[in-house]
Amino acid sequence: MRTSLRAVALGLVATAVATGARAQSAPTIPTAPPPPGSPIPSPIALNDPMLAPVPRAPVEVATWEKALEHVRARSTDLRIAAEEIERAEAQSRVALASALTQINGQATYTHNLITNPTLQFARGPNGELSTQPVRTPFPNFVTGGASLVQPVFAPRAWYAIGTADRTADVARLSFDDIKRQIALNVANAIVAVVTAERVAELNRVGLTNALTRLELTSRRNALGGATGLDVVRARQDVETTRATLVAGDESLRQARESLGLALGLPGQVGVPPQVDLNGLEAHAIASCKRAPKIEDRPDVAALRGRIEVAHRAQNDVKYQFSPSVNLQSQVSATTINTGAAPQTTWNLQAVLTVPIWDGGARYGNLRDAEAQELQAIQRFEAARRQALVQVEQARRGVSVAEERRKVSASARDLAFETDRLTRAAYTEGRGTSLELVAAAQALREAEINLAVREFELVRSRVFAVLSLASCPW
Repeated sequence: MRTSLRAVALGLVATAVATGARAQSAPTIPTAPPPPGSPIPSPIALNDPMLAPVPRAPVEVATWEKALEHVRARSTDLRIAAEEIERAEAQSRVALASALTQINGQATYTHNLITNPTLQFARGPNGELSTQPVRTPFPNFVTGGASLVQPVFAPRAWYAIGTADRTADVARLSFDDIKRQIALNVANAIVAVVTAERVAELNRVGLTNALTRLELTSRRNALGGATGLDVVRARQDVETTRATLVAGDESLRQARESLGLALGLPGQVGVPPQVDLNGLEAHAIASCKRAPKIEDRPDVAALRGRIEVAHRAQNDVKYQFSPSVNLQSQVSATTINTGAAPQTTWNLQAVLTVPIWDGGARYGNLRDAEAQELQAIQRFEAARRQALVQVEQARRGVSVAEERRKVSASARDLAFETDRLTRAAYTEGRGTSLELVAAAQALREAEINLAVREFELVRSRVFAVLSLASCPW
C-alpha cells in the first residue's frame, strides 16, 4: 500500500515538473486548459472556394498539328517573313525589267495664246505651189509618239538580275529560320502551360493538406494536446499556401496567354488534361529535320547568303563605271502641216553612254559597299559562334536536366518521408508544430520542384533537336 502511494506521489511530482517545463518552453501565447466538458470544434469542411481549379481556357490545343494550323492561319511573324519573300521576288522582277525592252507612248495637245498671221506655201492636187494664210505658231495642234528602248550592252543590269535572285534565296532561308523559331516557341509555351497546370494542381493539394493540419491542430488544442501557438502556426501555414496558390494561378493564366500569342490568338490558350506530352514532343521533333552541319542552320545560312549579296553589291558599284549601249526607236505624228516636213516621222538610234565623272559618288558608293561586305562577314562569324555554343549547350542540357530531375525526385522522396515521420511524431505528442509546418512546406516545394524539373527535361529534349534543324512545315 505504501509502495502504491509512493508511486502516485512520484507521478504527481513528475506531472507537475513536466507541466512547468512545458509552460516555460512556450511562454509566448499562454493558453488556459479547456474547461472540462468543453465542446470539441467541429471538423473543418474542405470546401474552401480557393480549392476550385482555374477555369479551362476557351481554346485548347491537344495535338501538334492543331497548333501548326493556328500558326499558319494567324502567326504575324510567319506572314511578315512570307511577305519578305514576296518583296524579294518582286525586286527580282524589277531587276529583270531593266534588261528588257521598254516601250512608252506620249500624246500632247497644245493651244498657243499668241500667234501672228503669215503665208505658207502649199502644194495643190496637181503639184502646183500656192500660198495660203496661216497663223504662226499654229494655234491648236496635237502631237503623239511612241518610243522603244532595247538595252544591247548593259552589264550592270544583267548582273543585278543575279543579285536579286540571291536576295530572294536569303529571304527564303530567313523564312525557314522563322518557322524554326516559331516551332521552338510553341513547344516551349505548351510545356510551360502543362507545367503551370501541374503546379496549380499541387498548390491546391498543398492548401488541402494545410487546412487538414489546421483542423487537427484546432481539435488537439480543444483537447489540451496543443497550444495556441500551434494553432497560429497552422493558420499561418494556410495563409502562406493561399498566397502561393494565387501566384501559381496567375502564372498559369500568363502561360496560357503566352501560348495564345505564340499561336497568333489574342487570348488564353490551354492544353487539355489528357494531352500526351510525349506525343507532342515527338510530333514537334518530327516536323523539323536535323541540319547536317552548323552552316546549314537556316539563320546561319541566311547570313552566309548575305555575304554573297553584299559582295555582289560591291561589284554592282564597279559596273557603274562600264559603258552601255541602247537601241532606241521613236515614231511621232502631229496635226501640223508645214508643207515641207512630213506629219509622221520614225527614227532609229544606237546610243552609247560612257560615264566619265559624277563628282566622286561612285567611289563613295564603292567604299560603302566594301564596308557592308565586311560587316556581313562579321555578322556571319558571330552568328556561327553563337550557334555552335547553343548547339553544345542544348546537347549538354538534356543530360543536365535528367540529373536535376533525379536529384529533385530524391529530394521529394526525402521530403515526403520527413513529412510522414513529423506528422507521426506530432500525433504522438513528440514533435512541435514548427517542425510540422516546416516539413509540410518543404514537401510542397519539393513536389513543385520535381514537376518543374520533369517538364524542363521535355523542353531540353525539344531544344536539343530544334537548335540544329530546319522546319519545312
